[in-house]
Amino acid sequence: MNLYGNLSCGNVAARQHGAMEYTEAPVDIDKVRRYRLERIQAQLRKHDYAGILLFDQLNCRYACDATNMQVWCSHYETRCVFIATDGPLILFDYGCYPHLAEGIPTIDEYRVNTSFYFFTAGNRTREKAENFADDIADLINTHGGGNKRLAIDRLSYTGCEPLLNRGLSIHDGLEVLELARVIKSEEELVLMQCAIDVCEIGIGKMRAALEPGITENALWAKLHEANVSLGGEWIETRLLSSGPRTYPWFRESSMRVIERGDMVSFDTDLIGPYGYCADMSRSWVCGDKPTDQQRRIYAFAYEQIQHNKSVIKPGMTFREVSDAAWEIPSAFSDTKYGSLIHGVGLADEYPNIKHIGVYDEKGFDGVIEENMTLCVESYIGSENAGEGVKLEEQVLVTKEGVRQLTRYPMEMDWL
Repeated sequence: MNLYGNLSCGNVAARQHGAMEYTEAPVDIDKVRRYRLERIQAQLRKHDYAGILLFDQLNCRYACDATNMQVWCSHYETRCVFIATDGPLILFDYGCYPHLAEGIPTIDEYRVNTSFYFFTAGNRTREKAENFADDIADLINTHGGGNKRLAIDRLSYTGCEPLLNRGLSIHDGLEVLELARVIKSEEELVLMQCAIDVCEIGIGKMRAALEPGITENALWAKLHEANVSLGGEWIETRLLSSGPRTYPWFRESSMRVIERGDMVSFDTDLIGPYGYCADMSRSWVCGDKPTDQQRRIYAFAYEQIQHNKSVIKPGMTFREVSDAAWEIPSAFSDTKYGSLIHGVGLADEYPNIKHIGVYDEKGFDGVIEENMTLCVESYIGSENAGEGVKLEEQVLVTKEGVRQLTRYPMEMDWL
């Protein structure tokens, strides 16, 4: 099935001029919700679990699509979703705000969560955790058919101990959700393209603002502004650096003033409209034309991206992809990016395909499948070069190989 031709969210020029707002989904959002819930319940059946308890807010979003202060709630065990394998989905929300879940057909019941984290419960933490465990054990006993196997994506010992004391066995819920999220529906791909479109509008605003004298933070703010103004949600990281701060990688944006001739490299990690991620990287030079050294490292990064996109085919094992990947020159090998390719959906997701040199130590088994969405990574930098180039493209796996979802141009005249 070729989905790529249906991915566009609308006319880019119109969106750039504010003529399109993401106030109404371009697809049947209830169909997306039902598809995602069915994916989760299929994994629960496969693993023979009675149900799953989700505290990770991205997993909650995937499961039911109701949101409530997602970043804030990620800090605390204050909001969760329970899904019975063959039964209801129950949202345990932070506070009593049922209007936040109105109109979502996959939510069967809305409850206020019994919060037991120390900030809110203090010296009553254990008492509150026992009350919460009573609720979950009752749901398992009611809907589990005698099965006591409960998957949990993340929960402190304070929350787990009373569940164990009630005769439940606890299993890895992260595996369930990562495997559920990995294959995208046609409608999900449309929503993901909306996030990419918004991201690329923001990147265009960054490019227009890139002049000597602007700070890294001020440049990065252009992406945030565009994302929020066009219906996006947040940005996971602040990975933008300039000049000597581009080597080694993983410095986040600062108040450094960008100077003429500096390399500027960034990685968006943007959570856009409808909660989908646009994860792409670009590198530019501020003001002047690039130096020969800047051209050289850019050309290597570009070659790595193009080669690694070309080798991806459905049915390949992760090891086969790693083995076929572009060989990084030794001068840049020590500071290469940590992964070759990773999944992407509501954020960075399974799988994470490692370089062949560390595959036995860090890699794991798996197979590339059609309708996976992946990010192909490159970082090329060295002490000798003094700077680093970060490039990344987001792609869809098709029967033929991959189709690129990100469209913002590379610096082709540097090559």
